[in-house]
Amino acid sequence: MSSGRSAVSGSVATDRFAAFGGIAVIAATDPGLLPAVREAAERTVAAFDHACSRFRDDSELTALNATSGVDVPVSPLLLDAVQAALRAARLTDGDVDPTIGAALVALGYDRDFATMAATPQPGRVAFSRVPGWRTIAVDREAGTIRLGRGVRLDLGATAKALAADRAALAAHAAAGCGVLISFSGDIALAGEPPAEGWSVRVTDDHRALLDAPGQWITLQSGGLASSSTTVRRWQTAELDDAHHVLDPATGRPAAVVWRTVSVTAGSCLDANIASTAAIVRGESAEAWLSSLGLPSRLVALDGTVRHIAGWPSAGDDLL
Repeated sequence: MSSGRSAVSGSVATDRFAAFGGIAVIAATDPGLLPAVREAAERTVAAFDHACSRFRDDSELTALNATSGVDVPVSPLLLDAVQAALRAARLTDGDVDPTIGAALVALGYDRDFATMAATPQPGRVAFSRVPGWRTIAVDREAGTIRLGRGVRLDLGATAKALAADRAALAAHAAAGCGVLISFSGDIALAGEPPAEGWSVRVTDDHRALLDAPGQWITLQSGGLASSSTTVRRWQTAELDDAHHVLDPATGRPAAVVWRTVSVTAGSCLDANIASTAAIVRGESAEAWLSSLGLPSRLVALDGTVRHIAGWPSAGDDLL
């Protein structure tokens, strides 16, 4: 299957629906159980959107971002999502940092990307290091989160991947068959895969047609995530071409060494953490991913492709 289109292939059934400003693609090894898989996935999307969206006036995250220096009671789901973001920051030495929210807003990314006008966004932007993940205090026992002064969270680097993992588990529990959940190309698996494994097309853009440059791989378990600087791009008065992966050390879009990084890991969340950090780390990403033993596909700005840590060189190999 491709993460960009619906199909039925053999005993595997797929469907798609709108989610998180993009497209969700779901698959089930038992076609008769696809409705149960979709229901579980849609329920997970609704819960995460209400808890974690930066673009909804009625979301928990929007309410939290309006506070400073006070302990705010939040739902267990938002606690989980923020703790996942803080874990990402710890694992990457701050290269994946949820306190980039204000920097993204300053660049004009203040609403769902699909609704952003195709014109330069704000005026001049004063770029600076983001406040940093250590300005966030989570009290799990009390069920509260406290933000430092000027902190505005963006959970985009981790919440969608966490949602994919949660949706896959929920769908498998509801249907009992093998399932694949893809949220805009971030993929999580649960249950027994098809006999031939899950065939997935990896490209710069998950919406691309099957003849776009890319690679077919086969997944058996875990998750896959791709981070790209080629898809969500826009113009600002300050920058001719901005993208959404920011370097927390500068508050600017990360310098583009890799236009796309795809990583497989034990979960979609861990794959997403690694792929996002790799974009930020640039030249050092290849050695870092290799040291972690994470199979990865890195596409350089000139289109050169590098496969590391066991990522297959042929499309029919297993991961």
